[in-house]
Amino acid sequence: MTQYSLFCAALLVVYLVPGPDMFLLLNTGASQGRRQALITALGLALARAAHVTLAALGLAALLRTHPWAFELLSVAGGLYLAWMGWQLLCAPVATLPGVPTGARQRGHWAVALKKGLLTNLLNPKALLFCSVLLPQFVSQTAGPVGQQFATLGAVLVITGLVFDGFYALSGDRLGRWLAQSPWKQKLQNRLFGTLLIGFGARLILLRELSG
Repeated sequence: MTQYSLFCAALLVVYLVPGPDMFLLLNTGASQGRRQALITALGLALARAAHVTLAALGLAALLRTHPWAFELLSVAGGLYLAWMGWQLLCAPVATLPGVPTGARQRGHWAVALKKGLLTNLLNPKALLFCSVLLPQFVSQTAGPVGQQFATLGAVLVITGLVFDGFYALSGDRLGRWLAQSPWKQKLQNRLFGTLLIGFGARLILLRELSG
């Protein structure tokens, strides 16, 4: 396999592993429809582009050499995920996903964009992932390092957007299925709310990379 083939294979594995981004998109698609979910996916893509840029500038090294910075960002990101999860747990049945498509709670596009942006941007491990993965596929003999880094970063962002688009559309289909029963709607919110709180707690408590 070529260098870029290996890189793409690594990305496929990463994006197929369930995480807060995936569950956020599934829930947004189910509760607010495909438009809001796709806007959330765009916010995630912008956050990944920011992580790639920060990694290229070497700012990710700050999180390695200053544990307090990593812990501070981990706590902020974990609290944000937990807050979103708590909102889902407290949502009344009337606002749960699964109501007819035309009656779904839409929300403003900026809210959906910010939700995707902050969910990924406040995750310091996403930044460290970029700073660790990308250099492994950069070769001193394959041309300008900056150009290689930019190419790999673009592939990472675009691949992530494709997967996120799939999850967003899948969430929309999930919402249509949930419309058949109120108890399914309640179960969906409880499930995704618990998962987001769990991811938030994990981000706060498991900070082994900061050591």
